[in-house]
Amino acid sequence: MPSKKAAPRTSGAVVAEKPCSGQMVIRGGSVFTAADSFKADLLIRKGKIVEISECVSAAGPVEVIDARGLEVYPGGVDVHTHFDLPFMGTVSADDFESGTTAAACGGTTTIIDFVIPSKGRSVLEALETWKAKAAGKAVVDYGFHMALVEFNDQVAAEIPKVVAEGITSFKCFLAYKGAFMVDDLQFLGVLNAAKKHGALVSIHAENGDILAYLMKQLTDEGKTAAQYHPIAHPAAAEAEATHRGIELARMAGAPLYIVHLSCNEALEEVKAARCRGQLVLAETCPQYLLLDDSLYRGNGFEAAKWVMSPPLREKAGQEKLWQGLRDGFIQGVATDHCSFNFSGQKDMGKDTFLKIPNGIPAVGDRMNLLYTYGVAKGKLSRNQFAAVVATNPARIFGLSPAKGTIAVGSDADLVLFDPKKKGRISKATSRHRVDYSAFEGFELSGMAALVLSRGRVVSKDGAFTGTKGAGRFIKRSASDARQWS
Repeated sequence: MPSKKAAPRTSGAVVAEKPCSGQMVIRGGSVFTAADSFKADLLIRKGKIVEISECVSAAGPVEVIDARGLEVYPGGVDVHTHFDLPFMGTVSADDFESGTTAAACGGTTTIIDFVIPSKGRSVLEALETWKAKAAGKAVVDYGFHMALVEFNDQVAAEIPKVVAEGITSFKCFLAYKGAFMVDDLQFLGVLNAAKKHGALVSIHAENGDILAYLMKQLTDEGKTAAQYHPIAHPAAAEAEATHRGIELARMAGAPLYIVHLSCNEALEEVKAARCRGQLVLAETCPQYLLLDDSLYRGNGFEAAKWVMSPPLREKAGQEKLWQGLRDGFIQGVATDHCSFNFSGQKDMGKDTFLKIPNGIPAVGDRMNLLYTYGVAKGKLSRNQFAAVVATNPARIFGLSPAKGTIAVGSDADLVLFDPKKKGRISKATSRHRVDYSAFEGFELSGMAALVLSRGRVVSKDGAFTGTKGAGRFIKRSASDARQWS
């Protein structure tokens, strides 16, 4: 618990006695972590939290931020983004500058993106390519997962070298047949190699063979409009791949992480595994909690705006996902941010949904949406909110204790929420570099008012105040997933 000190409280808005001192006090905020709730002052020095107490006093010049009436949370950690990604004949619209700027303005102060190598290419070479994409552009701190689109002797030899670079998580696709998809034998090889070197494996859980079969069937029947995308990606295909991935992980004796879980059918597989003692973790995304498959119907080609994999599901299943978050079967909320412009990119698929680039913009909206539709509506407690948007992802993916919590010695990555601040999500105010918003018109009740990355104010009232290239690459430690076993 924070220590008690009797010193007068500084009041006022943002008072900078000497902004370049490297010292900052955040006074009078209500602090919420995954485990605790308390009122306290935070003393920040050289980008780190150095004291948490009832009333701190700092020697020398100090910048003072009055946080009375505000709620102080750990800066958000989004462990699933795709910036500057070559995909489906184009490149995602947000690069590491625009993507991390949107993240910062929405309260997210750390992201983990995906390196996706081409088949036959060295994964280490691919890592250098992604490092070059981010260097000098990212405005908040970042790390990488490594996708493995094949498994052979060369890949096996490079895995320990990748882990030594601080890339301690790997992703396999059980979908995208003919492109990214691995078969069961390759997947087992990845699981065993990752376990040997202390890394965590995640999966995109959709049965690629089922999807390929349905896509051909729909095409043969002339059903190629955007509205048919979800029919080609049924919940049953996600549930089957989730079940199979879990069984293969159990055979390998390895932990498993399910990305972008979208439906109750897949959630039931996770629940069954966890109830028998298997270490299976999962994330969902704001779109699966708040949007539904009615957007694919009656919207003509506008439906392409929400073409993603997995697709949006039935509205009736959303409460099951919220309950999964509350009960701890789903540990985090990421975004799978992969933005494409509606004009010039999504419309590549006007003749067939098979050519619509999959993905939506979301990294800048995640925190505000989860606060409004989770915390403010009583679906998540404030501590649960801190857990699913920051603490749990940081722990699972080796970012803790520097990231994801508010503690002495941790990075001063903080987001100050104003519970009374109202707003509305709109393309007009979005920081995403894309020509539409997937959540256009969503009302907000409670918003990020001030965001700090390592003690630097990077956003104030949604306006970016940070610096291009200030984000640092993070060499992550081994996953802390075992704490959930």
